[in-house]
Amino acid sequence: MDYGLRFSDPAKYSRALRRAHELVISGVPRPEIPIGLADSWRRSMALGISPDQLSPRHLHDVSDVLELRREHRLQQVMPALHDLLADDSSSGRHLLVLTDANGEILWRVGSPEVLRRADRLEFSEGADWSEAGIGTNAISEALVTGGPVQLFSAEHLVRTHHEWACTAAPITDPATGRLLGVLDVSGPLDTISADTLRMVRCAVRVAESLLGMHDGGTSLSSSSPVRASRQTVRRPAGAVESLELLGDRPAAVFADGSRVPLTLRRAEILALLDSRAQGWSAEELAYELYGDAGTPQAIRTEMFRVRSLLGDAVESNPYRFVAGLAGCSDSGRVLRLLHEGRVAEALEAYRAPLLSRSGALAVQLLRDQLELAVGSAVRASGDAELLIRWLSTDMGCADFEAVEALRRLVGRGDARYLSFRAGMGDTARDLLG
Repeated sequence: MDYGLRFSDPAKYSRALRRAHELVISGVPRPEIPIGLADSWRRSMALGISPDQLSPRHLHDVSDVLELRREHRLQQVMPALHDLLADDSSSGRHLLVLTDANGEILWRVGSPEVLRRADRLEFSEGADWSEAGIGTNAISEALVTGGPVQLFSAEHLVRTHHEWACTAAPITDPATGRLLGVLDVSGPLDTISADTLRMVRCAVRVAESLLGMHDGGTSLSSSSPVRASRQTVRRPAGAVESLELLGDRPAAVFADGSRVPLTLRRAEILALLDSRAQGWSAEELAYELYGDAGTPQAIRTEMFRVRSLLGDAVESNPYRFVAGLAGCSDSGRVLRLLHEGRVAEALEAYRAPLLSRSGALAVQLLRDQLELAVGSAVRASGDAELLIRWLSTDMGCADFEAVEALRRLVGRGDARYLSFRAGMGDTARDLLG
């Protein structure tokens, strides 16, 4: 059977698996069902799980689970896992689940529709998804094998799970190797991709690296599987004070005065966050920055890095700056000064174009809007000195309307006007007369 069909034609692959499932359950081996998986089915049924079973065993009420979360070590990595893998937007199609070391679900995150579908399976907080709790599934297999597992459709023992594809991997304590829980991503059959298993494994590595941190999370313990220089961003003490987004060297500035450089992509994300108080969904940011090829997962990965650096400055769902930080960038300060009518100060603060190296269309639009706002305010000021300062910058040197405004103020024969006129193209000079 062609394994690739689970990605290219999941419905066809599922039908073949279901036929094999029925045969193996009745005692007829089939190559579509690996020996280890069939062994898990037999163990589950020996524990009293029926392929027709509807409900898992429930160990705790949801109210009790809230208390279990507070005491669990995975509490500290759940925000990072949420940023990397969760999709609780209205259009989200997969479920993020985190269990304890016994397979009891402690966290789950998904869209309202996916949560409703999960509720029909009682795939919810407090439910036991070990082999003894509900039979063979990705979580139980990760617990048994100790490694990442992907189960598709009728690879699950229970028939009501055959509409789902599930990918899971164990999370261990990097210092002791002790199992802490299982990370699982589940959804309808067509939500699975060749990258799903890789993303879950990467998220587990991130979680284990965070668990290995000490000194307040600024470095990693020697037992961590990923070196700090590759997996974490060192965050200075104190809260972020401002963002430097003008020019070609973006950076975050902290309360202790330290300046931490930003990659261009993270600076682009922060520029968009700074431009809209109501925030952005991962899907919106993916489209704005990557176009049709963008994926929410790419944004969540970047946002994990951003939040590792900026801490609580950025909220999720949607992504936005916390109250009081909107407009904290140097470009935001320029706009704020313009709104207050302080044109001279705004011009002084406008030292370079917004993220001058960015080719992202959304950032280009923000860059053009900022340049237009400053230019319009300077031209409307009626102040010849401001016009001269504006025309002397890289952003204003080609502003034909500003040269015309200067001519009206100082006269056609003024040397300052003539020098800027000379810098215009032939067409602009003809228009200026």
